[in-house]
Amino acid sequence: VPPGIYRLQATAIGYKSVTTPEYILSTKDLNISIEMEENLTELAGVTVTASPFRRDLESPVSLRIIGLQEIEKSPGANRDISRIVQSYPGVAFSPIGYRNDLIVRGGSPSENRFYLDGVEIPNINHFSTQGASGGPVGILNADLIREVNFYTGAFPTDRGNALSSVLDFKLRDGNMEHNSVKATLGASEVSLASNGHIGKKTSYLVSVRQSYLQFLFDMLDLPFLPTFTDAQFKLKTRFNEQNELTVLGLGGIDNMRLNTKADSEDNEYILSYLPKIKQETFTLGAVYRHYAGPHVQSVVVSHSYLNNRNTKYRQNDESIPENLMLRLRSTEQETKFRFENNSSFRNWKINLGVNLDYSQYTNTTFQKAYTNQAQTFDYHTYLGMMRWGLFGTISYSSMDERFTASLGLRADANNYSSAMKSLSDQLSPRISLSYQLAEHWFISGNAGLYYQLPPYTALGFKDNNGTYVNKYNLRYMKVSQESLGISWRKGDTFEVSVEGFYKDYDKIPLSVVDGIPLTCKGNDYGVIGNELLTSTAQGRSYGAEILVKWLIAKKLNLASSFTIFKSEYRNDKESEYIASAWDNRYIFNLRGTYNLPRQWSVGMKVSCIGGAPYTPYDEEKSALVSAWDAQRKAYYDYSKYNKERLPAFAQVDLRIDKTFY
Repeated sequence: VPPGIYRLQATAIGYKSVTTPEYILSTKDLNISIEMEENLTELAGVTVTASPFRRDLESPVSLRIIGLQEIEKSPGANRDISRIVQSYPGVAFSPIGYRNDLIVRGGSPSENRFYLDGVEIPNINHFSTQGASGGPVGILNADLIREVNFYTGAFPTDRGNALSSVLDFKLRDGNMEHNSVKATLGASEVSLASNGHIGKKTSYLVSVRQSYLQFLFDMLDLPFLPTFTDAQFKLKTRFNEQNELTVLGLGGIDNMRLNTKADSEDNEYILSYLPKIKQETFTLGAVYRHYAGPHVQSVVVSHSYLNNRNTKYRQNDESIPENLMLRLRSTEQETKFRFENNSSFRNWKINLGVNLDYSQYTNTTFQKAYTNQAQTFDYHTYLGMMRWGLFGTISYSSMDERFTASLGLRADANNYSSAMKSLSDQLSPRISLSYQLAEHWFISGNAGLYYQLPPYTALGFKDNNGTYVNKYNLRYMKVSQESLGISWRKGDTFEVSVEGFYKDYDKIPLSVVDGIPLTCKGNDYGVIGNELLTSTAQGRSYGAEILVKWLIAKKLNLASSFTIFKSEYRNDKESEYIASAWDNRYIFNLRGTYNLPRQWSVGMKVSCIGGAPYTPYDEEKSALVSAWDAQRKAYYDYSKYNKERLPAFAQVDLRIDKTFY
């Protein structure tokens, strides 16, 4: 078989035939594991296909499958998953260009969750915004990724604490026949990866990357010089046919220095307020699975750590102690345990599980600020919190698989405050239905209620008296979301789908100082949530999405999407709705990759997004010396919040690849 990207098919008597997701095959790939499901219904052939258009019982709508072809060759993405999903319906992108914020269906960057082979990871970006999830560069090495499930709704019950999206990454397994080493020189980093086996039962993947962005940014005379290092590994041991253990890890070290030699007028302004940022983050996790016929038990344990430090001196002069404007050191640690049992009974599937987490948050902050007068925040926080949850799903598929239904329930609670202690206060029911109307035609829908805990920066915020001022004001954020879609699919090559959605937000934290919901923040460097808040804000986001996708094996990958939507919020139920920070109104993407002879390929992406609303500056407040000295940049006039709108933005990306195997 010539080297390339392929789907594989396996058949065996008494088992359902399986067509796998995409794999990269080279001359060294001689062993690939394919899991098959016993056919309990009849002796006639049944095929289980890992199609990019496949339906999931629990999530028949709002689920996109991202395969290797898209990961490897998406124009304008640089193999960064956060940028790849920006081509999908409902996902906005920043015209600034250097941010990976996930803005899904009018929601904020803080409403997303990420999983790596079943292990939750807090964020997937370097220089992440604490309290949100965005950053400029992805932390995951695409060489290790096999497939990504991208949920924009209809979230599985075992993937909690999300309001807008879930990214579920599936990693490759190491090669059980050969050991290999791969060195890569990229546009922004150099990497070294190894793939192979240790003995007869254990495979491994490992990757280390070092950036040299600081040299490029220095040559371009940019005001900041970012440097990052990251590492990733996966060990998988198959003890026997019934038991396996996966151990994985992910870590990053970030250091953003200021380029004080960049002395243009624009750079001087940015340098006047931009802090130095240092971060260290890692996640270690283990997944044990036991296969017992129609039952599969999974135990997942993990520990995540984030150490974030921001420092800022007036005029960047550290020689004078009085110049200190900001010194923040904050850590977040999470230890997680999750148990699941998945059972299959002919046309029924049942998933039951429980999770127990312990979170620890510390923050030492010195910060000069200005509200109605100059003031200084100086406090230390130590917050320990237990969280627990129960979840379950029952799914049904008719014998001919034309009709599917799924009913799920999740409940979450914690000991932060009495208002969050009861599981019954955070009941999260959801239902999904799908029906094949005729050949190639499907109609699917989902309705669900989802909860998310406010960020630790908000839960652990103290005033100068040492009081947790948000403790009795905050509640779980919640959103009810309904989706309805119809699609026409021609095999595994062509799909046209139309999907409508409606999201209704409640109990969103509202800033007492500026009257802006926390969910309208988080698309810049720094920290959000460390302020006085109250859970009174509400919001709504609604719209329609169109996706056209055309795949020709080994030749063409073409996709186009258009989203029209509206995203609004209000301070409380008595107020009028106004545009949220993510109310771009429309998004258009057209991308394609065509494979040429001799392993050449060419790709192009055209993107267009409506102008985002913005708030004019408060010139009177910004002119006050005491106010300017507190943050060294202009203040917004929140009485005119989002009254203005930027022009629309368009972008074209081109890509040419030559592949060597």
